[in-house]
Amino acid sequence: MTELPVPVPGTTSDTLMWADPTTVEPEALDQLRAISRLPWLAKLRVMPDVHLGKGATVGSVIAMRDAVSPAAVGVDIGCGMVAARTNLTVDDLPDSLHAIRSRLEELVPVGWKSHTGTAPVLSRDEQLKGRFTTLFDRFGQLRAPHIDDRETRALSQSGTLGGGNHFLELQADDTGTVWLMLHSGSRNIGKELADRHITEAKGLDHNLDLPDRDLAVFLAGTPEMDDYLHDLYWAQEYARLNRDIMMRTFKGVIGLTPSGRSGGCVSRPVARGSGQGDWSDHDEQQEASHPGAGRPQARAGRQDARRRQRHRRGVSRARSVRADVLPVA
Repeated sequence: MTELPVPVPGTTSDTLMWADPTTVEPEALDQLRAISRLPWLAKLRVMPDVHLGKGATVGSVIAMRDAVSPAAVGVDIGCGMVAARTNLTVDDLPDSLHAIRSRLEELVPVGWKSHTGTAPVLSRDEQLKGRFTTLFDRFGQLRAPHIDDRETRALSQSGTLGGGNHFLELQADDTGTVWLMLHSGSRNIGKELADRHITEAKGLDHNLDLPDRDLAVFLAGTPEMDDYLHDLYWAQEYARLNRDIMMRTFKGVIGLTPSGRSGGCVSRPVARGSGQGDWSDHDEQQEASHPGAGRPQARAGRQDARRRQRHRRGVSRARSVRADVLPVA
């Protein structure tokens, strides 16, 4: 049995892989070799979920010096997960979850669907409404070309799940405690911003001779890098707000409603048993964005003070849960 990690075969740079090379598709290995030859590469780490991607290999972590590759960051900027623990147990849930699922499908659009107008919960939650208004007051400051006509769609998709591997689940942990969890990102507006910046990066002189133009980078200290990071941070904020709107909607469906006391919620009965649920914004909600799916993280080592940017392609594991799930396709 191969002892992991191992160097990526055929590379001379600092690469390590937590997978047996004989089990990885040849195209993905070729892609990793191309990444290892980038002049800005500091380190390349490859996870067990490695497989072929567009430009950057899915399941890879790419650390660069003074550069960032928008394709390696990905088109679903800010993609991540959020979980909220309640004080409900599985015994508090009804025998059938059909009504809960049906209501979620009514309130949380899936796939290509959007809200008619904006998410209904925004009319009832002043804190979310304030964040929403502040975010879209800055939409006109986005720097990607020809993005103004995407504002209406971005407004209506805030608080929507999307497709792919995005999910919304009702879960129970090993103690029988009920959790609410969802996974989503920045929807179409994140993709539109990423695509425009990727196209711009491909046309820059320093990227013209790359082995794969999808690995094109922006260089630190340039206007193009500044513009990309400006839009990236906006999309990251949009993605988190998108999750928070859906989580607030999810809590309402389960029966968790804001109470008068600080930091807590109480529930209306939604099932057999006491029906009392509790949820705390401060203590119990946990956000887990994929490193690299949003804000590139600058790191400086003791021996190397040069700025590095990390890019992560793939998904993150949140916690071990039981199979008591309510998936929304």
